Amino acid sequence: MKLVSYWHDTAPVFSGAAQGPVEGHFDAAIIGGGFTGLAAARQLTKAGAKVVVLEAERVGWGASGRNGGHLNNGLAHSYLSAKAELGKERAITLYRALDSSVDTIEALVAEEGIDCNFRRAGKLKLASKPQHFEAIARNFEAIHAEVDPDTALLSAADLKSEVGSPFHGAMLSKKSAMMHMGRYVAGLATAAARHGAVIHENTRVTDHKQAGNRHELTTSRGRISADNVLVATGAYTTPNFGYFRRRLISVGSFIIATRPLSDAEITATMPGNRTCVTSMNIGNYFRLSPDKRLIFGGRARFSATSDQRSDARSGQILRASLAAIFPQLARVEIDYCWGGLVDMTKDRFPRAGYHDGVWYAMGYSGHGAQLSTHLGMIMADAMLGREDLNPVKGLEWPSIPGYSGKPWFLPMVGLYYKALDRIQ
Repeated sequence: MKLVSYWHDTAPVFSGAAQGPVEGHFDAAIIGGGFTGLAAARQLTKAGAKVVVLEAERVGWGASGRNGGHLNNGLAHSYLSAKAELGKERAITLYRALDSSVDTIEALVAEEGIDCNFRRAGKLKLASKPQHFEAIARNFEAIHAEVDPDTALLSAADLKSEVGSPFHGAMLSKKSAMMHMGRYVAGLATAAARHGAVIHENTRVTDHKQAGNRHELTTSRGRISADNVLVATGAYTTPNFGYFRRRLISVGSFIIATRPLSDAEITATMPGNRTCVTSMNIGNYFRLSPDKRLIFGGRARFSATSDQRSDARSGQILRASLAAIFPQLARVEIDYCWGGLVDMTKDRFPRAGYHDGVWYAMGYSGHGAQLSTHLGMIMADAMLGREDLNPVKGLEWPSIPGYSGKPWFLPMVGLYYKALDRIQ
């Protein structure tokens, strides 16, 4: 079993990183070489801006290369709870931004010729308990009537041709998609570099100072200056940007990938070949990979991934969860196991905008694979002075009292949600 991300291990290595010194002045400096930062860089350079991307590791090293491979439209919340918290207009705007996010990726993949196995698969929100299906049905009725008619409610009987496990029904979101995340991020970085972005890998930002409209960034490999800065580091944001650290909770998410399954195993397990998410608070998500592996993830432990041994322990928990849902795969070989961090906000709504001279987009709360490309391009347009289509513009983002960026309380949160799953 390899303790590395399947997406990293099975994608071409990006070869377009700048080899020269980290120096010079730029129209925009982007901190973070994931989907958000690379999409923003591509958008800015296409408009003629001089752009540098500063990535502490390699492109796609963080959440962009460590997720479950889903491009699901819809919200992290139920639509009904989002309406109650945000109001109907904002909830619809945000829901439609997730729809547009999948459209944006589909168009970008086609325009840049990125070979990443993009496919409109549809997503199933699976009811793990009978009462969960009742809640899913209520949410479906509102979504289908008010914001997304490309949805359907499936009974337990309907699911027999979709998933080889006894769930109690599901909501199908037909616009949702999937792709190979490693191939996409390599293709996106290549496109940004081709359009003129200077991308520095292994370049950690260690200091940021601002004097008027000019930013000075010190990195592990040199200094640059820029007229604008976009922070696109999500759960991997460093203490240099304490404003964001006090508002983001980095939560570990863990994933395993089986050996390639036979056609008979796929028929018995995932005949519908969609993205799937269960309805438990500490639930699981899964899909088939392009080479027929089952990619199976979840919050195996409420802690940050710290090392490969930690990831391996989480992998054992996930293997037990996989066997509980798909006993027919209880003894299947696991080829990959890895972990990563999810940038959660307290209310699980994303944030993007401009604060104290710095642009930002982050807090995707588990929906970043689809939203990050779209929001990165939106923030680039805002930096260029174009129409501001930011779906969360003006959404208040208070800091978390007593919190400075180290989520010491996560084990207690995990115990709370485990208790909820037992009684709800």
